[in-house]
Amino acid sequence: MLHPRTSFGSRCLALCLVLLALVLSLPALAQETDDDLAPPQMIPLSVMLDWYANPDHAPLIVAKQRGLFEKRGLDVDIQSPADPSVPPKLVAAGRVDLALSYQPQLHLQVDQGLPVVRVGTLIATPLNALLVRADSGIDDLSQLAGKKVGYSVGGVEEVLLAAMLEHNGLSLDDIEMVNVNFSLTPALISEKVDAVTGAFRNFELAQMKQEGVDGKAFYIEEEGVPTYDELIFVANRDTLDQHRDAYRRFMDAVAEATAWIINHPDEAWQSFIAYDPALDTPLNAAAWKATLPRFALRPAALDAKRYRDFEAFLLERGQIKAQSPISRLAVDLSAP
Repeated sequence: MLHPRTSFGSRCLALCLVLLALVLSLPALAQETDDDLAPPQMIPLSVMLDWYANPDHAPLIVAKQRGLFEKRGLDVDIQSPADPSVPPKLVAAGRVDLALSYQPQLHLQVDQGLPVVRVGTLIATPLNALLVRADSGIDDLSQLAGKKVGYSVGGVEEVLLAAMLEHNGLSLDDIEMVNVNFSLTPALISEKVDAVTGAFRNFELAQMKQEGVDGKAFYIEEEGVPTYDELIFVANRDTLDQHRDAYRRFMDAVAEATAWIINHPDEAWQSFIAYDPALDTPLNAAAWKATLPRFALRPAALDAKRYRDFEAFLLERGQIKAQSPISRLAVDLSAP
């Protein structure tokens, strides 16, 4: 048996060793605590608009203004292109992460082999419309026979116009197409043409009204063209899995911003124009009100039927070589 003093001394030695270990571990514990309290590293994300900032981009701009991206650990860099045809190509080349584009163009780009895929929707209804002057006497599209129709860009616009005319018993041979470049409203107001196609219903009608001329719109989804998403976010299909979590967080932020805009349109307008004072114009103010009902309330969610129907529409009209599966065209980031 150990002597009591020997036993007591052993216990004291053991206690001292434990205290020494605790003291030595304090810096490491402090470092670990500091690391736990440090803010998470922000994930950089580059997003290119389809053109210069305007009310179509409100959820994206407001999400940035209100710190909704930052709250989700994203450092979002919003860029504007010098050429509206470039953003999807930059995504395909890996030079930007996300770009705003248009569903009709997406189908053509995928058919041509571009590795882009839709990952979200910003504007959930077509904005494209055919416009005439309200005093033109044109009450339906069958009355366009023998008339001049102005356009800015060929390709898909011509296909959509052809479908609208056929829906009303006409063909492209029954009209005269006039390239007015990007002067749709001036060409119509000055009566250089009788109608314009490819106009955005939330902008050009307001622009005409500001010039003292009332316009009349024919909505393409009511004239034989399948409904589609107007503005979509596209990503690189080949690298999607590497960024899926960041893109999902991005869409969550856009969804939160959209709900806030709908609930607080006046306050949201102030946040929007604070992003860039040049946005504060009467035309943008009018377009703001016309655009609010068009935003996708669930940006990540996918309406697969829209993509399937539009793919079939383009195939029937010989615009694509084969019908691509939905998985090549679009993904649903909200799906588990």
